[in-house]
Amino acid sequence: MTNPVTTVLSSAGSRRYVPVAATLLLLAALYAGGLANYRNFDHPQVVANLFVTNAALLIAAVGMTFVILTGGIDLSVGSVMAFSTMACAWLTVEAGVPAGWAVPGVLLFGMLSGGLIGAVIHYFKVQPFIATLVGLFLYRGLTLQISDRDISVRDVEFFSWGMERHRFGEVSLPNITFVALATAVVAFAILHYTRLGRTVYAVGGSEQSSHLMGLPVARAKITVYAISGFCAALAGVVAAFYTKSANPLAGVGFELDAIASVVIGGTLLVGGYGFVLGTVAGVMVLGLISTIIAYQGSLSSWWANMTVGALLLLFILLQQLIEKLGRRTVAERAAPPGAEPARPEPQKQAAP
Repeated sequence: MTNPVTTVLSSAGSRRYVPVAATLLLLAALYAGGLANYRNFDHPQVVANLFVTNAALLIAAVGMTFVILTGGIDLSVGSVMAFSTMACAWLTVEAGVPAGWAVPGVLLFGMLSGGLIGAVIHYFKVQPFIATLVGLFLYRGLTLQISDRDISVRDVEFFSWGMERHRFGEVSLPNITFVALATAVVAFAILHYTRLGRTVYAVGGSEQSSHLMGLPVARAKITVYAISGFCAALAGVVAAFYTKSANPLAGVGFELDAIASVVIGGTLLVGGYGFVLGTVAGVMVLGLISTIIAYQGSLSSWWANMTVGALLLLFILLQQLIEKLGRRTVAERAAPPGAEPARPEPQKQAAP
């Protein structure tokens, strides 16, 4: 008798939705747990605050989604974010550059630096982990070269715009929330309604097959890292709006939160499967865990890191299960009717 769960996981059409469905179920369970245990948890502002406090993370995670969909990784986003925040603060406060020039310049720098890393990865065949690790150390060092102390931007009028709030009934949202949501919407449109988006999914599915089909693989890989760099820089600008200051040590471990959000949101680390809306849900899961721990009151914030680590492990194991069942399904379909799927023969050891 066929197991219905195995049947669903083995279906190619269903496999891509299983991690996202698991994320949504987890999100609903966490929210239900909060409602059952804490007073005022049902206030709409609780959910709204998830988008406020995690606006920078959401933007960086959206950029990371593009990279992971191609089967890559970007470890430099935390350092690029810190560099962006510090550069904006130094340019506007110390150098006297108008914020209207400084912010676009920082965003352009983030995009170009990301594109450069993507070019190194593709043309020099450097592993994404190594190339972006170089970026992590490089931009953190550049951040400390700008200044080794905090720089306040409270006196710069431009940075008061980000936290200007708009009220919708019982909920108030600052402008940085709309910037984060707009980034997610644009990314969704690019991935699902443009040629670049289709190429990104194809490269993640099989880079070799994409080459054979004549797809612009090099352009796609460079572009996704440029998008990730731009999003990391934009996250730094949003962080400046949120904190009204720049800290040279900010963003340490930020890239790991972005990766965790993407993976928990259902994007496969091997590439080819994933959704921006799943990433949004992954960010909300991380935010909801921190919110529940804050409501609980007696637990350390380190419990959030441990919980996220456990969830990340579970979602990676789920991805491995899906991949294993997918390979088994392909083998069964390739076998003749009535025959058992071919099994690899054990390799014979050479005689000494």
